[in-house]
This record gives sequence, C-alpha cells and structure tokens, in this order.
Amino acid sequence: MHYSTLKLFDLHELSMYIHGLPFEAGMMSTKEEPELQESHISTVQHAGTHMARGARSASIALSSTGSWRDSSRSWGWLLSGAVLVNVLALGCALVGASVFNAQHVTSVHLQLYLVVLILSTTVWMVFYKAYTCREDDAVLYKDMHAGPVWLRGGLVLFGICSLIMDVFKVAFYVGHVHCDSPVKIVFPAVQAMFILVQTYFLWLHAKDCVQAQRNITRSGLMLTLATNLMIWMTAVTEESLHQTVYPNDTRSLGSRSLSVRASSSEGDSSCVCSLAACKIFEDAYYYLYPFNIEYSLFASAMAYVMWKNVGRLVDDHGHHEHRFHMRDVLVGPATGLLVLVAGLTIFVVYEVDVSSKEQEKKDTALIMYYVANTTTVVLMTVAAVAGCTLYRLEQREHAVGKNPTRSLDVGLLVGASVGQLTVAYFTIVAVLGIGVGGLVNALNLAWSVLNVVELCAQNVFIIEGLRREPHQDTRRASIFSNLLALQAHDEHRRSSNVLTPRGSIAISVHKPLPWKRKLLKEVSSFLLLCNIILWIIPAFGARPQFDNPLGTNFYQFGMWVAVVNIGLPFGIFYRMHSVASLFEVYLTS
Repeated sequence: MHYSTLKLFDLHELSMYIHGLPFEAGMMSTKEEPELQESHISTVQHAGTHMARGARSASIALSSTGSWRDSSRSWGWLLSGAVLVNVLALGCALVGASVFNAQHVTSVHLQLYLVVLILSTTVWMVFYKAYTCREDDAVLYKDMHAGPVWLRGGLVLFGICSLIMDVFKVAFYVGHVHCDSPVKIVFPAVQAMFILVQTYFLWLHAKDCVQAQRNITRSGLMLTLATNLMIWMTAVTEESLHQTVYPNDTRSLGSRSLSVRASSSEGDSSCVCSLAACKIFEDAYYYLYPFNIEYSLFASAMAYVMWKNVGRLVDDHGHHEHRFHMRDVLVGPATGLLVLVAGLTIFVVYEVDVSSKEQEKKDTALIMYYVANTTTVVLMTVAAVAGCTLYRLEQREHAVGKNPTRSLDVGLLVGASVGQLTVAYFTIVAVLGIGVGGLVNALNLAWSVLNVVELCAQNVFIIEGLRREPHQDTRRASIFSNLLALQAHDEHRRSSNVLTPRGSIAISVHKPLPWKRKLLKEVSSFLLLCNIILWIIPAFGARPQFDNPLGTNFYQFGMWVAVVNIGLPFGIFYRMHSVASLFEVYLTS
C-alpha cells in the first residue's frame, strides 16, 4: 500500500477537526453559517461513526483524491466472483446436458439444482434482513440512483405474472403426478416462495450501501445474481425449444405445420394428464414465460447494483426526485400508441395466417410482418436522430462521479443489442448470398439493414440521455397575494398589493416546457412505446426467422437454430431494457 497516497483518519485528527469547526464557522457570513455548520456536522457524524469502530475503520481509507476506498474489497470481490462463476458454470453444464442428453441428465436434475440454489439464496436474504442490516451502522448510506420506484414497480408487476405462471405449472404437473416426478411440482412452488421473498427484499434494500459483513454480503448478492441468471437461462431454454420448428423432412422447411418440439420439461409423452384443463394450463404458463424472464433480469440487475454498492460511501445531496407527468407532451405518446395498437393487430393476424397450410397466406403474412416492422424502425430511427440533434443544441452538462446504476444500464444496453445485431447480420449475409429475388426476401433484407441502423441510433440517443445531468424542475412560479386584500375584496388594496412573506399565500402557476425539453420528451415517449411492441411480438411467439426458410436453407438447420435461439433472447431483453432506460430519459429531460 502506498502511504503517500493513502491517509487514515485517527481519533486525534478527528478531534482537532471537530474543535476547529466553531472557529471556521464563526468566520463565515451570517447567511452562510447555518448551511455550512449543518454540512460540517453531518460530515463529522459520518466520520465519527466509522472511527468509533476500530475493526471497521482499519479497512476504510481516504485516498488523495478524496474518495473512500475499502481495502478488503479485492478479497470480497474474488470470493463473490468465485461463487458466481462456479454456480453459473455448473448450471450451464446441467442446462446443456438436459437438452442434448436428456436420457442421462433430465430436467428433474436441473430443477433439483435450482431448488438448492433458491433455498440457499432465500436463507441468505432472511439472514440479511434479520441480522446484517440490523447491526449498528450497517447501512449508513443509500444510493439514491439505485432501485428507482418505477424499476421496483416493474419488478412487482413481472413478479405477479411469474407467480401466476407458477400456479399454472403446479396445476399442470399435479395432473401428471401419477406418472412423473413430484420434483416438477416442488420446483414451481419453491420458485413462487422465492419470488415473494426476493421482491420484498429488493423493494426494501435495493438502495443499501452495506458497511457491515461486507464479504458475506458480497457473496450473498453474487449468489442471488447467479440464481436469477440460472432461472433466466432455464426459462429461455424451455421457451426457445418450445418455439423452435423442428422439420420432419429436411427438404420441406419453414412450415408451422411441421412438428414443434416442446421443451424437455414436458416429460414422457406417454404420461397422460389426469385433469381436463391440462392443455389450458400448459398454454397459459408458456405465454407467461416472457414475464418470468424479465423478472429474473430485473432482479439480477438490482442485485448487481447492490453488490457494487457494498462498502461504498456516497454523497447524494445533489440528487433530485423526478415525478412522472404527461403535461405538454402529446404527439409522441399519441403516435406511439397508434404504432402499438397497429402492431398488436398485425401480430394477431400474422400468427393466424402464418399457421395456414396455404403458401400464399404464409407469404402474405410475412410481407405484412416485414412491412410493419420496417415502417416502425424507420420512424424510430428518425426520432432517435432528431433526439440526438436536440442534445447537440442543449446546454446540459454530462453527469460526473461514480454511478453503478448508470454504468450497468449502458453496459446492458450495448451488450444486449449484440444479440439482435447478430441475427440481423446473419440474415443480411444469407439474403445477399442466395439473392434478393422475390418480395419477401427484399423486405427481409430491408428490415434487417434498417434494424441495424435503428439499433445504433437508439443506443446513441439513450446513452447520451443517461449521461446528461437531469433538468431541474423550475416550471412552477409563485405569486404572493395579501390575505387581507383577498378577504375584503377591496379593489384599491388589491391593486396595491405588497409581496411580503407574512400573511401571504403562494399560488402555483404552470409554466410551459421549453421547446427543446418538450421535443425530447416527445421523442423518448414515442421510442418507449415502439420498443414495447417490438418486445411483445417476439416475446409472445412470433418467429419469422423460422417461418421464412431462408436462414435454414442457407446456414443449415443446426447452425441457424443456434444463431436465432441465442441472439433472439438478448434482442427481447434489449427491447425491455430500452423501455426502462427511455423512461428514465423521459423523466430527466
């Protein structure tokens, strides 16, 4: 450790600092004295709290740059990182084995592993709530950027849908209990309990910057992250296998009439359900998989931010709460709702027509799908470019300082877009390799190229919006009126009102948004609604990549399935993460 750049506060220095406060504060002007004294006292209280605990203060130091640093952080990061890597590595092996060698490693083995993970994570959450956070000075700071209320609200919404999915799963496998493993009933029941505990835990503690039991807390949060990622990976695999079209004849590809292999979790086909409503339960829980997938990703992101905040000392005096309102914003939401409704209509028609045995209907459905999506991404590209231009005209500074939430948002945005870019570029190469001949392939090529452009433009718009300092809401003006004049209704006295603090009332007057802020809110709200429909369509079953035989013919079935089933889940997550990021951009614009 370089002692030239690292200084420990001892009690003697702290005492000198405290005794020096009255003299320094006395030299200040009368106007500045209360605020500065309060600031100094707050700082001293935080410093004194840490110095009072010898074991804890020995591991917290102040560098020459003025930022606090935890000297035991490296050990905690290594330990928690080892937990994450080992849990995910074993989980990936089990998922792969249950898919490709279901005779030896079945879905029951995978579910037993998940039950162990879920129970271990739940035990740690209860330990944190009952013991860790109740220690003296365990949570001295809160990261006001972490876990905003809209993110926790989304977690609750997706959690409720996941609970409904687990209820349908339990009901479905109760009908198979006479011929299938009871583990398939235990797993959704345990998962439902985990969702309740985790949602409660994250709602209360997402902002915590834990100072006590840092290594245990880091490892527990990494276990939480790994558990949610394993649940996400399992759900994505089951849904992908359920949606993938497996041809009976390799010379006749791309037909929805061909057999669709469901996931290995369905068990033995000879096991007949004893309940009449089994088919309804099965269809219902498959339609709820997208919500369970998003719940796991939301929880993973919040656990990661908590992990980054362990041992962190933050100063969020400059943080301002931003309230959601639609005042002065009309064109963006209206146009976005129009695109959303049109997209839902086209999605329903597409799902009906593409399942037809008539090739002409299938081609018409694909043409309609490509035209609708191409139009949407063109409008989104124009809006994103306009938003980037507005940023150039704005005089807003970029946000400074460490912000784990913002860093994670940017990283996830760029990383998740790679999945959709991969599918788009594979499609472009396939179309150009075979030839554009035909309207369907031409529209497929146009959609893929424009999708790449839209992803890049939207990423720039969102990242730039997240990096800007939020606007301060100064839109409410105050008009003071003399109460005696209002009561007496004296025209002369009302005409000569004197604005004084005593005996006056403040009347809030709405002031319209500046045109640049208004346009930024219009753009972000429009993009938000467009991303919702682009999430709904693939998340609930639309697979033009398989309905159009182009990719299968060019890359062969095995490779094309791998590209789509790996890239598409990341693309679906990208759209939902864009919705969350655009909502934040809307609030801060």
